[in-house]
Amino acid sequence: MPENMIAVKVENALKTFGGKWNGLWATVARRNGNGGVPPGAKVAVNDVSLEIRRGEIFGVLGPNGSGKSTLIRLIATLLIPDGGQITVFGHDVQRDSRAVQMMINRVSVEASFFKKLSPMENLMYGARLYNVPANETRRRVVEILTRLGLEEKAIYAPMEEMSRGMQQKVAIARSLLSSPKLLLLDEPTTGLDPRSKREVQTFVRELREKQGTTILLTTHDMYEAEALCDRVAIIDGGKIVALDTPEALKTLISRNGHGPTLEEVFLELTGKQLVTEDQSE
Repeated sequence: MPENMIAVKVENALKTFGGKWNGLWATVARRNGNGGVPPGAKVAVNDVSLEIRRGEIFGVLGPNGSGKSTLIRLIATLLIPDGGQITVFGHDVQRDSRAVQMMINRVSVEASFFKKLSPMENLMYGARLYNVPANETRRRVVEILTRLGLEEKAIYAPMEEMSRGMQQKVAIARSLLSSPKLLLLDEPTTGLDPRSKREVQTFVRELREKQGTTILLTTHDMYEAEALCDRVAIIDGGKIVALDTPEALKTLISRNGHGPTLEEVFLELTGKQLVTEDQSE
């Protein structure tokens, strides 16, 4: 794929947690330039390589503890890879972290707010970090939140009075105020009722269609992945076990009498049940 068509490029990414370096391993790290895996470490992302095209909605599926949220955090510059290279629109996430941060935004299940303040006040504060003018912010906050199904009076009420689902919508709105070129959605519809899920999914499609936003999505919802994603990577144990379009993935296994669902493909490839409770890696 031509480089100018690539939004995110992950090459042999490695991320470990824990473990203890000794003299020998430190020498190997300096020689190889990436560090390898220290003894006793947990490998969260293990030699992962993928490319996400500009304007693509790309899904990452995996059981809890599979490494998908760690991968999101690496791309978002929140974690430093122990090996390999990650670039976002040609910018290295380590060397050009500030440039990457100005082009992306992220929504996660653990989104935090100043709970005593209203959505408007929280989002006004967040927009200032991206130098978005105040007048434009006020207009867009009302526009986005009402589009996501919030009543206008709720925009000015304290966040602590809102349900988790409503707070998640505010988190999505916050991520959109900077008009990111790359939107990282880490289980964005967790905790939302079915109607709210559909509203968010519709909004995600519109972002891609109207603004050309590239979207990386992790989800436990197989129907959501199939409905939204152009391509899907299934990750297990920190490794990608399959990557293709949802339709192509469903050809990997056969079921007598009917075509397999994406969930059946997931179960076949990972041997694990999806967990839908609000958990993170």
